[in-house]
Amino acid sequence: MFETIRKVLKSVREYKIFAIITPLFMIGEAAVECALPFVMSLFVDTIEEVQSIGELVPWFIIIIAMTIFSIVCGILGGRFASFASCGFAKNLRNDLYKKVESFSFENIDHFHASSLVTRMTTDVNNAQMSFAMVVRIVIRAPLMLIFSAVMAFVTGGNMAWIFVAAIPAIGIIFFIIAKFAMDIFRRVFKRYDAMNESVQENVAGMRVVKSFVREGYEDEKFSTTSSNLSKDFIKAEKIVALMTPAMNTTIHVVYLITMFVAGELIFNTASAVMDPESGAYKYTFQDLSVSQMSALLTYGIQILMAIMMISMVVTTLILSLESIRRIAEVLDEEPTIQNPENPVMEVADGSVIFDHVSFKYKKEAERFAVSDLDFTIKSGEFIGIIGSTGSGKSTLVNLISRLYDTTTGHVLVSGHDVKEYDLKTLRDSVAVVLQKNFLFSGTVRSNMQWGDPDASDEEILRAIEIAQIPDVIHHYAEGLDHAVEQGGANFSGGQKQRLCIARAILKKPKILILDDSTSAVDTKTDRLIRNSLKNDLPSMTKIVIAQRISSIEDADQIIVLDNGQINAIGTHEQLLKTNEIYHEVYQSQTQKGGN
Repeated sequence: MFETIRKVLKSVREYKIFAIITPLFMIGEAAVECALPFVMSLFVDTIEEVQSIGELVPWFIIIIAMTIFSIVCGILGGRFASFASCGFAKNLRNDLYKKVESFSFENIDHFHASSLVTRMTTDVNNAQMSFAMVVRIVIRAPLMLIFSAVMAFVTGGNMAWIFVAAIPAIGIIFFIIAKFAMDIFRRVFKRYDAMNESVQENVAGMRVVKSFVREGYEDEKFSTTSSNLSKDFIKAEKIVALMTPAMNTTIHVVYLITMFVAGELIFNTASAVMDPESGAYKYTFQDLSVSQMSALLTYGIQILMAIMMISMVVTTLILSLESIRRIAEVLDEEPTIQNPENPVMEVADGSVIFDHVSFKYKKEAERFAVSDLDFTIKSGEFIGIIGSTGSGKSTLVNLISRLYDTTTGHVLVSGHDVKEYDLKTLRDSVAVVLQKNFLFSGTVRSNMQWGDPDASDEEILRAIEIAQIPDVIHHYAEGLDHAVEQGGANFSGGQKQRLCIARAILKKPKILILDDSTSAVDTKTDRLIRNSLKNDLPSMTKIVIAQRISSIEDADQIIVLDNGQINAIGTHEQLLKTNEIYHEVYQSQTQKGGN
């Protein structure tokens, strides 16, 4: 666990100076607070000997100066602790986000999106809260405990053992409570993940929920998840809440014992001597004076309050240690796909070779998603891929841009294994347009510039023309500055697909992959897009995954996939004559009533 904490604390970085300064102020505050009761006891003893109030002025000045110094140290310590903890949380979120961005699809599959959101929000907040308490109280509380214990022995002698004896008893209570609470908190954070997943799924599928009038079902599902979370939290908090009554009971018992023993000691050892001049009695104390008992009780309270502060830290750490473990789990995750030591920095052309490639998503999986894929694509060719759902079409194209690594075999782009390329270089040369496309909130121009940040308006409009969507842009008075709502909600499915195609074209890739990304456009527009791609971008390799044969019938080669394997490769005419699967699909789509 210490190694885990150390790893997370690396995110403090430039805020380390604030984390170091804070304990220094806490040391000053603790030292003064522990010295004050001793000074006050001396002050009380002095009162009995002075002849005028003026003789006490130096004591007033000393006490006020010490109080002001303690307050200033406390304020500055709190201020710098805030800087340190907030900066730590900011860096930690950035580190988590950058780490997630470096993940391959295999790494992403290891974590649920909802879990990653929880780790970057709730878990980081817990870590921030515990860090703020650590830099302030973890230094201050032990020092208060040590200083107060030393001063208690200086002031009260062996009487201080009463307070020291309470420390192990409280430690045992803390250990028992922490042990039971940690197990429940682990379960609580899994509930958090489930709740976030429910919210994410409901928001993403809101249109489906409303169209099927399933709001009641979703409400009940969320309510169940939320109730389970609440029950576990209540159970954990009940256990943790035992710390406060345990502390209060200990404080009161120790306080009563101290007062009883000290009272007995003072009563039995005190003696009264009459002053012959004034006739007043002056009391002398052999082992313990009233002022010493007062100081001793103050130090005892400080000892027990220091233990209470430590208990607060322990409570917070119990909650945050599981959060820290979950954060470290993400930071420890090594991307399964990384750059080679001496990467190839240029993709010369768009040729692709699959050399007996097999792949499965998990090493322990029994069957391959695709197996023994062996074919060649020349640069500039138009390749069609067709097959039933689950036949491995998307898996195949994911291997080209190295979103996953092959299990066996090799994928070569421009004569080099994709594992030899610099990842950025390779992925800049491969553009993928998915069926489930996504537009970012902003403007049409800002979305297009994802393909090329430096693209001019002329280049953007040219890409839009190739994607067969200029009429939509010209329809709006703002043109390229027309607003795009989150997810492109103000565009139709076909419009979003064509805008995504235009964005990919602006990337000027060597290989353009359209993963069923014209499914929402009509057949005429689909044909116009294909013709534009062939005529205007002849050197670009185009790989089109489609369900409609009309989308790929003019391809140079068509690959028919079945159960993750290549069933046939050929032109439209050749496959109609020789391949049963292709012929059946063609017949079902061209006969009356077909698509």
